[in-house]
Amino acid sequence: MSHDHDDHDHDDHDHRPPQPDDPVSRYEALEQALRELLIEKGVVTADGLRRTMEVLESASPENGARIVARAWSDPAFKELLLQDGQAAVASLGMGPTGRFVVVENTPERHNVIVCTLCSCYPRFVLGFPPAWYKSRDYRARVVHEPRAVLAEFGLKLSDDTEVVVSDSTAEIRYMVLPQQPPETKGWPEEKLAGLITRDCLIGTAVARA
Repeated sequence: MSHDHDDHDHDDHDHRPPQPDDPVSRYEALEQALRELLIEKGVVTADGLRRTMEVLESASPENGARIVARAWSDPAFKELLLQDGQAAVASLGMGPTGRFVVVENTPERHNVIVCTLCSCYPRFVLGFPPAWYKSRDYRARVVHEPRAVLAEFGLKLSDDTEVVVSDSTAEIRYMVLPQQPPETKGWPEEKLAGLITRDCLIGTAVARA
């Protein structure tokens, strides 16, 4: 399975920036009409939409790395994170939409996340999903042959390690809490956060010192 970690959803042959007089695409027109209708009906407000977009645009895997670093450093926070992910991240000033569940990797168990129906993803802590996460190949194969898929990412697990696949939905978003490398015990949170990549939080990689 190809797992190029760069997103190339744009046309590589056209690097010209958008111009004010460019024609509006069909999808842009639909989005604009729907937005204006929702505002007109009072379902949302223009200011509310603006704030939501600002939150989404500011989200990145750094948020997830910050959560993990706190969990590695603070046992009480880790316990809360695993019991009530929404409450834990809210204490750090992050506000998920819908249910947020954190699954912990251990020496006996490795977790990996997918959305088999579409590409549901905890954007508020991971930013925008990579292209491979949204691909039909990943969504179909990781459920049936997770070890093979993880091996293609360079992650080979022992036969004794149970692999658990968590399937995200519109109501539930998952994030993996990676195992902390033993040699990093006692490190400050900022340094720990630097070990965490987006793929660690999805489960296709592990944290390494």
